[in-house]
Amino acid sequence: MVCRARIRWLVAAGAVAAVPLLLDAQAPSLRAKDLYERALDLERHGNNPAALSLLWEAAGLAPEDGIIQDHLGEALERIGALDAAVEAYRVATNARPAPPGASNHLVLALVKSGRSADAIARARAWTAEAPGDAARWFTLGLAQADADVDGAIDSFHRALALDRRHALARYNLALVLYHADRLQPALDELHEALAIERRPEVLYTIGIVYWHQGDLDRAVKALSDAVAADPASADAHMALGTIFKAGGDTKRAVAALQRAAALRPDLPAPHVVLSQALALAGDEAGARRESSEADRLRSVSQQSMEAVTWTAVGAQKLDAGDATAAAECFRRATRAFDAFAPAHYQLGRALERMGQHDAARAAFARAQQLNPALIAPR
Repeated sequence: MVCRARIRWLVAAGAVAAVPLLLDAQAPSLRAKDLYERALDLERHGNNPAALSLLWEAAGLAPEDGIIQDHLGEALERIGALDAAVEAYRVATNARPAPPGASNHLVLALVKSGRSADAIARARAWTAEAPGDAARWFTLGLAQADADVDGAIDSFHRALALDRRHALARYNLALVLYHADRLQPALDELHEALAIERRPEVLYTIGIVYWHQGDLDRAVKALSDAVAADPASADAHMALGTIFKAGGDTKRAVAALQRAAALRPDLPAPHVVLSQALALAGDEAGARRESSEADRLRSVSQQSMEAVTWTAVGAQKLDAGDATAAAECFRRATRAFDAFAPAHYQLGRALERMGQHDAARAAFARAQQLNPALIAPR
């Protein structure tokens, strides 16, 4: 009886002792999910830099979570860190189960990063697995678009043969035709796509094709329809402003270009064309101001891209367990562009792992100063 009681006590004690071990094992996964949910909330509120910092941290804590890795890839792709995005998408596609769309994201990121051959090979293999799937032919067409025009046209036609109402296949077929300078066939496909679904980007592209044909009235009409469908389309406002400037309508040109600049304050291009429009209108001071702003934004863009690149490299090293090398990468990122808050946040994480707690607190404080949503991890 005593022996049985002792056995029960030992079993109970073992169960209690196992609780901390179980919690320790779950902690990284739970922390990753919490960070991921916070990142999604930050994105919903337009704070993409802070979201990226949390996604990097979540991906490091849960390297086999395909959903987190796929979302990290999307965040990196948005800021132009294509090599890092490709690696995140690769991890996502290798996850079991892989999230829907991860393979498609990987193929498109490979194309954007100049690795069309790899993208085509992957998309072709994916299509061979299910040749009756229109979506796979569509992805293959996207992979081929820059490197193999005839192949892309054939792939999009195959997708449409399987699904006549695949609006994106028809739209991207039109883009390939447009870039091949086959303007009328491109317009025909665009109008077919518009009949399936009235998408702002289709209206915008119709306007661009009419513009290149020299049909400015139709171009303005289509671009105005694009703005009506999506008032936040900086590209459509800028195209309208450029057409108005070319036609000497400086008043409407300035209004459209100012709207484009307000919608995308990070882009130099609207300020360049706005400077030209203001010069035509006789506003030399305004023209110089916009030209200077364009120069400043170009410089910021170059610096921030360097910071993003170093931060992405550092995040990979930190995930691999090399905090010292990671910290040096993050320091190089902050030297390139001190205002890039994610670099300071990641530097804080690296310094924490190195036991440099005071320096880590300073890095986290700088990150939060730049972006109040970046709160030091507890």
